[in-house]
Amino acid sequence: MSGPVSGAPPVVAVVGPTATGKTALAVRLARRLGGEVVNADSMQLYRGMDIGTAKPDEAERGGVPHHLLDLWHVREPASVAEYRQRARAEIDRLRAAGVVPLLVGGSGLYVRAVLDELDFPGTDPAVRARLEAELAELGPAALHARLAGVDPAAAAAVLPGNGRRIVRALEVVEITGGPFRATMPEPVPHYPAVVLGLDREPAALDERVALRVDRMWAAGFVAEVEALAADGLREGPTASRALGYAQVLAQFDGTLTAEEAKERTVNTTRRFVRRQRSWFRRDATTTWLDAGRPDLLDAAAAVIADRTIGA
Repeated sequence: MSGPVSGAPPVVAVVGPTATGKTALAVRLARRLGGEVVNADSMQLYRGMDIGTAKPDEAERGGVPHHLLDLWHVREPASVAEYRQRARAEIDRLRAAGVVPLLVGGSGLYVRAVLDELDFPGTDPAVRARLEAELAELGPAALHARLAGVDPAAAAAVLPGNGRRIVRALEVVEITGGPFRATMPEPVPHYPAVVLGLDREPAALDERVALRVDRMWAAGFVAEVEALAADGLREGPTASRALGYAQVLAQFDGTLTAEEAKERTVNTTRRFVRRQRSWFRRDATTTWLDAGRPDLLDAAAAVIADRTIGA
């Protein structure tokens, strides 16, 4: 574990639901503070998943260096532990150079894994393979019922249809002999950090989600998914389930029409936004800002200055 860097700037995290405008604010803050962006969007870690994840292009990056984009092939499973190691290495390098790291994204677990001390139990390939075989044979509902029997708190926190998360919870219980939720203790900070949360009124955010999906389709999203499918997207346990990508794959399979795939992407993203909001609102250290306010940049910079001076 890396130690604190004396006199180094804090980490500024910009978090919140999808489609609030986190990237745009982060770029403006980076320009004002002389900072650089470290990605904390789990799907932007995948190469080729550009349109559907709203990965910032060169113009949107505005000359600000962005780190931890395009790390993994779409066939690779996500690894929060690997991400944490890579993100902390970038952050430590930036802080040592006196550069403000802006940790930006809507993947709550990834943000917390970097900012806080979290213990991630290892994985046992034999246990994982057995549970995944049972998932394929019995379905997620049966395994969720089993999880409810051995760890009711974990079962309450994991959606009954989220087979991958259910398997992980059962694996942790079996490996550690303890409850899955015990791996998510009260956070102990790893870095001095200022956490800014961006949000908008639900109706406005719903509208932005629909507009974003329209733009994805207009920008060639279906062709992007088609190219990734030819490169093994279906084999990726994480990437193949990403918002939009899963729906377009279903369209290719004939289980959804083209219009249904698009509509399902809008509705699924809106539900995801609500879950993101619930996750991030649990953190009492986050300072929330209305993303639509005209003085957003100044307000965010003022919070950072206040927290840094008061630290």
